[in-house]
Amino acid sequence: MQTSQETSFWQFDAGYWFQQFNCTDKGLSEKEAAAILLRSGNQKKTASRFSKNSRLFLSQFESPLMLLLIGAVILSAFLGDRSDVYIILFIVASTGLLSFFQEKNASQVVEKLQSLISLKSTVIRDAVAKEVNAAEIVAGDVLLFKAGDMIPADCLLLEDNELNVNEASLTGESFPVRKQTGKIDANTVLAKRVNCLWEGTNIVSGNAKALVIQTGTDTLFGNIVQSASRKTETSFEKGIRDFGFFLMKITLVLSIFILIVNLLNQKSPIESALFALALAVGMAPELLPAITTIAMSAGAKRMLAKKVIVKKLASIQNLGEVNLLCTDKTGTITEGSINIKGLVNGSGEENEFVKQLAFWNADFETGYKNPVDDALKKVKIETPIPAEKIGEIPYDFLRKRLSIAVKTDQGNLLISKGAFLQVMETCTRIRINSNTVEDIGNYKSGLEEKYEQYGMEGLRAIGICYKNIVTDAIHKSDETDMIFAGFILLQDPVKEGIIETIDELKKLQVSLKIITGDNKNVARSIALQLGIARPNILSGSEIMNTSSEALQKLVRQTHVFAEVEPQQKERIILALRKSYTVAYIGDGINDVSAIHAADVGISVENAVDVAREAADFVLLEKSLMVIVDGIREGRKTFANTLKYIFINTGSTFGNMFSVAIASLLLPFLPMLPKQILLMNFITDFPYLTVASDNVDPEQIERPGKWNLKLIRNYMVIFGIHSSLFDVITFLTLLYLLKVKESAFQTGWFIESILTELFILFIIRTHKSFLKSKPGKYLFLLSLLGLFITLALPYLWFAPDIGLTPLPFLNFAAMLIIVFAYIVTADLLKIWFFKKHTTT
Repeated sequence: MQTSQETSFWQFDAGYWFQQFNCTDKGLSEKEAAAILLRSGNQKKTASRFSKNSRLFLSQFESPLMLLLIGAVILSAFLGDRSDVYIILFIVASTGLLSFFQEKNASQVVEKLQSLISLKSTVIRDAVAKEVNAAEIVAGDVLLFKAGDMIPADCLLLEDNELNVNEASLTGESFPVRKQTGKIDANTVLAKRVNCLWEGTNIVSGNAKALVIQTGTDTLFGNIVQSASRKTETSFEKGIRDFGFFLMKITLVLSIFILIVNLLNQKSPIESALFALALAVGMAPELLPAITTIAMSAGAKRMLAKKVIVKKLASIQNLGEVNLLCTDKTGTITEGSINIKGLVNGSGEENEFVKQLAFWNADFETGYKNPVDDALKKVKIETPIPAEKIGEIPYDFLRKRLSIAVKTDQGNLLISKGAFLQVMETCTRIRINSNTVEDIGNYKSGLEEKYEQYGMEGLRAIGICYKNIVTDAIHKSDETDMIFAGFILLQDPVKEGIIETIDELKKLQVSLKIITGDNKNVARSIALQLGIARPNILSGSEIMNTSSEALQKLVRQTHVFAEVEPQQKERIILALRKSYTVAYIGDGINDVSAIHAADVGISVENAVDVAREAADFVLLEKSLMVIVDGIREGRKTFANTLKYIFINTGSTFGNMFSVAIASLLLPFLPMLPKQILLMNFITDFPYLTVASDNVDPEQIERPGKWNLKLIRNYMVIFGIHSSLFDVITFLTLLYLLKVKESAFQTGWFIESILTELFILFIIRTHKSFLKSKPGKYLFLLSLLGLFITLALPYLWFAPDIGLTPLPFLNFAAMLIIVFAYIVTADLLKIWFFKKHTTT
């Protein structure tokens, strides 16, 4: 229960809260934190495995159709044949168990994935900084923050250093908010509570130390989420849901119509009701949710083996639709391991002073961890000069500089390094040698030429400058009147095998575009190394001066976007989405808006928290080849989900429709309710293995697209085809073979199951089914279903389920009809997909 003071905690200073929580700025002990977590009730409550499994099992019988069927069966137990009741209940329970075991395995995969991507925070416990899961943070903890960190709780600032926070998730304000310590009035509006950090926001730049005041549902963010929780639906999920409702409507209308007509024909009310409900269960796509879940979790499991963690399961389908991949170059196109190619002065000569400045700047930096500083820390200096850090102005994406203040025997220095142009704008002088500093005006054009030349050589050149200072405290305003010292020359070589990887993307009909902050010359050099003979390069300044309509055309022709500002990445992605399904891979704070804007957002395991949080997928290895494998798996999942939809809308729906119509023309039911449910049960076994079926290479080569028109066309064509053979079966049994009720039902039962089993093999591939190898489990369970179907009429309990042994002539007639169905369905399928994939 929150106190009024806690709800407006910003009005008190840190001392007040240390007293309230009985803690200090050194944090809590592990023992104290564990006790507070237990008392708070925010400890994550995990249900027992038995409880989870029980709920999952019961959920298999939640659908209105299933509940109606069970109710009707129980009612008929008191009015009629109890043996029928037991048979139907056994089939219903077995179907539920089958789905339960498949979904249980799927949910375990999802749990494993979630454990791999849990958010961590740096907390001081027992006076030592350590990483813990964000869910274990408690009131009274002291947290340490750096650029890119997500904030896991509502906190009061204890220390800050050039701290800027993105609070757009709470306030909608896109510009970062400058934060600082202090206490403010209780009635201060949210946007001006500068001494607070809020859960769900993230650090853009700077460092901080903060005291946790509120966690869990007590936080501002927790309250919002609790009152307005919602799940974002992907295009595929929406398509599946709409299609499920579409089939359900047809099913219910038809079932009610059949029930009414059978009652008007004075057939048994209980038998008619059970028949109508069994038809509804047979026609309804009851396995669709299970199939999609199983297919996606199976895909997620395969993708994990290929070093891709799926954060949002439904996004697998979206990955299958991707036909454009956008990426920065570092770590994907290039090795991601920065090589220092030179530390030179303004004349381009190696210089020990430049080395020393660069080393100090990198070594004392405590904010945004990056490969450039990691490489500079390894630089060997001939005669190292001892120095002590006295201040830091962290890097941010507006200044594009990092400044460090150091104290040496010769005095205090302020050292800045960063993007060449942004460093140059702070400099008024240039260091010529150890004794000479001159006005920079006469040297500017020469320095700019050198910068351009380094770029053309494929080197990234960043500037470094310095000045003497007398104070120990530094601020951004001190970055003026600096002395240009030289260039830091960096090289990130192109990855070995990258051209072959890009060719693999092309085979999947996925284009590649590079979005980088590097200058145009470096970008052009990389593009040429990738085999792009005449690369089209669009710069950030050109983007700034281009209208949104014109940009939509320009982006299609562009290979590389260079000198791009962080806020421009989102604009590029949104323009590209007008023509493509876009995946974007990024790992920095400056990539977050682009990750959000893309159809599929991808990050990497060692990315900043906020980038990983925004992504749909997290790569365990920053490699284009990993993404190629991920796209393949996404398309496999998409293809396997569509297989079930095609089966359900073709043969199954056609068979059920025919049975329904036949019931109106015959004096008896063409199939008993228990036979319809048994048929559904036998075919469910192989249908559930569709999720792990093999997929033809030809189906993976094309991006998968949800196409309701295609499915409806398929439903009409193959539904008519299936019904045509049902009519042939009907006429053969009734007029040619002149069979009685039980033999008629047996013949139609066998023909219906065999066509449903064989259509699975036919529809699972777009070419002749004899040229495509099915999955092992799909093949074995279909074979088992075939043997059970053929054996059922001859087993001892056959009379209990209304089946009778067929004479050889009747049996042979059914097999001939099924053979003709297989041949014509395969030819029709080849024609259908050839027509609809070329138009």
